[in-house]
Amino acid sequence: MSLVAEFVDERVRPRVREFEEDDIYPAEFIDEMKRLGFFGMLAPAEYGGVDVSTACFARVTEELARGWMSLAGAIGGHSVITYLIRTFGTRQQREKYLPKMADGTIRATMALTEPEGGSDLQAMRTRAVPDGDGWSITGSKTWISNAAHSDLIGLLCITDREAEPSHRGMSVLLVEPGDGLTVSKKLPKLGYRGIEACEVVFDGRRVPADAVLGGKVHGGWAQMMRGLEVGRIQVAARALGVGQAALNDAVRYAQERESFGKPIWKHQSVGNMLADMGTRMRAARLLTLDAAERLDAGERSDMEAGMAKLFASESAMQVALDAIRVHGGYGYSKEYDVERYFRDAPLMIVGEGTNEVQRNVIAAQLVARNKS
Repeated sequence: MSLVAEFVDERVRPRVREFEEDDIYPAEFIDEMKRLGFFGMLAPAEYGGVDVSTACFARVTEELARGWMSLAGAIGGHSVITYLIRTFGTRQQREKYLPKMADGTIRATMALTEPEGGSDLQAMRTRAVPDGDGWSITGSKTWISNAAHSDLIGLLCITDREAEPSHRGMSVLLVEPGDGLTVSKKLPKLGYRGIEACEVVFDGRRVPADAVLGGKVHGGWAQMMRGLEVGRIQVAARALGVGQAALNDAVRYAQERESFGKPIWKHQSVGNMLADMGTRMRAARLLTLDAAERLDAGERSDMEAGMAKLFASESAMQVALDAIRVHGGYGYSKEYDVERYFRDAPLMIVGEGTNEVQRNVIAAQLVARNKS
């Protein structure tokens, strides 16, 4: 972890504002992350990956987000697709993609959200129909992170429009750039700057038959739901990084700033706030590591990943707001990083399935696992 901390503290944190202010893509940081192996964390060692545990992956993600959440986002979708290919991919798919994904030569993203459906994946309209010895894809996806810099899209789409319920007719297709695929310009965002989010339009984009993940037509829903366990743990870890950065800055400022003749942390109102902030972040970290360890043990972790994502993201939002309160008027100034944390934190609440959806997943699993 010291390697990641060194990269964050010596390279990233001193220069974040160079990129963040004008929404500049951080190409040099991304190149360093490739060299350091961050894009290959979930790739098997036999394909040149680092092959770390999900728990280690979460800790690295947290450290990156502590420096700048956008950098943690740059490996998010890529790591989910890496996990999906290593877990479900055919031998040919693993050999074709994993070595280059491990060193960052190929960067991947996943495409789920649609303009009309949002978190309701059952309302998906993007479809692929048989076309000779392959598939022809039509539809659009939106808020796709890293879309302009990706060489591979893990696309969840409808391959059987007659299936009931609809998720039984979904497949994951591994789609490379080419004719019939258009990526829009950056969508403007409150935070999560530097890394693009775009709309991706498929207009008769044709892919070969072997583009179906694992060769399993109509098996995409179960595959992607497994991948989203990794994705939600990663989003929880991003929230941890943002919240921890806000807590660190608040604790430091509360020791330096004095009022009425003493450091402000000694005033009960500020001290109590710091105590609550620290407690929230510790609880969120334990939830996240618990979900990661369950996944590493081969256990179902959709409820645990949802809990981690829900609690960590809500905690990060509250801690970021409290950090502004601790800083007083300075917290509202761009001279201090706490205003950036406050802009970045909401992404984890609405991304990777909104927290309202997470609560639905958690409730359904609580009932399913505790049948009376």
